[in-house]
Amino acid sequence: MKLCIDTCAYSKLALMSPELIDCVDETEIIYFPSIVLGELFAGFCMGKKERENRVALGRFLDLPGVKIVNVDTAIADRYGFIIKQFRKQGTPIPTNDIWIAATALETGSRLLTYDLHFTCVPGLLIVSP
Repeated sequence: MKLCIDTCAYSKLALMSPELIDCVDETEIIYFPSIVLGELFAGFCMGKKERENRVALGRFLDLPGVKIVNVDTAIADRYGFIIKQFRKQGTPIPTNDIWIAATALETGSRLLTYDLHFTCVPGLLIVSP
């Protein structure tokens, strides 16, 4: 299985959540959107454990099968399509989460998340252990 991870799922994983560890252990590849990196770095900068959090994240990102995904033309195009759908439906979600959803859709992966608003994204497969 291929997973794309969002910010809240990584945060729970960093706290050694047993159900997430099992889920990640069964995964062949974990896509880590650059948008999630930005959200995490912002949180680290505002917190009291910035150095510890950066070191832990670095170790996670160095694991085999973890791949950082930057926004490319295909993801940007998918983002635009999702925005259009939400405007028609009247069901907006946070902008960064639209980028994360676009990344999951473009990589053909399931999104590991606890945020229920992702269920509004057509075609997005969600994993919530």
